[in-house]
Amino acid sequence: MSSTAHTSQNTSQRAPQGRAQGSSQGSGRRAAPPRRRPFLSTFTLKVIMAVTGLVFAGFVLVHMIGNLKVYQGAEHFNAYAVWLRTLLEPLVPYAGVLWALRIVLIVCLVGHVGAAAMLVARARAARGPFRRKRLPMRSFLARTMPVTGVVLLLFVIFHLLDLTTGTPPAASASFEHGTEETSHAYENLIASFQRPEVALFYALAMILLGMHLAHGLWTAAHDLGATGRRLRAIAVAVAGILAIAIMLGNISIPFAVLLGVVQ
Repeated sequence: MSSTAHTSQNTSQRAPQGRAQGSSQGSGRRAAPPRRRPFLSTFTLKVIMAVTGLVFAGFVLVHMIGNLKVYQGAEHFNAYAVWLRTLLEPLVPYAGVLWALRIVLIVCLVGHVGAAAMLVARARAARGPFRRKRLPMRSFLARTMPVTGVVLLLFVIFHLLDLTTGTPPAASASFEHGTEETSHAYENLIASFQRPEVALFYALAMILLGMHLAHGLWTAAHDLGATGRRLRAIAVAVAGILAIAIMLGNISIPFAVLLGVVQ
């Protein structure tokens, strides 16, 4: 009697397992393969964005300081342009330092844009098709980072065509290329910003640059370890001050040309 009951109990316990296995096999479903680990982790991508962003921030700060020499007149500004091209001669070829800097900036640009695109793609994939598209992001600056980044990239291309290569129609009709001994950087800048549409586009781009820097510098500091309350406050202050200084310094130049202060 007890043996029969024990056998019946074991049979009843195994029955659900057998049915579950049978239904799983009958459905023909296979276990999903394990996900491959990405070549670059999210942390690595954030570090790449932070480091390259700091390189760009340092460049635009130094570039703005150099551009402010335009207030000293044509002689000083053109001499500064010649100095940039002859820096470290004859140890390096003519304009060698400038080309080295350009290569570094191009590498940083590729890394910055590539890391940003991968992070955005991963964020969208993680949210899936049921993400709330109308859910606002943390701040206005954060929401506009992709937009300001694209506009700034287009501005850089236009800026190079205008004042570096002198390619029309971006450049003014009076653009003159410099030589190893002479430069026409001052005259080219004045001629370019005397066009109101170019001056306004430049000013708009600098406003977007300030917005991008304000949020980007704080994010870079956070991603590189400034997570404490005091460090975060310092990062916010430094990012804001640098962004405003660079924005106002650069914006002052086209308006000074339009108003005849620099001519």
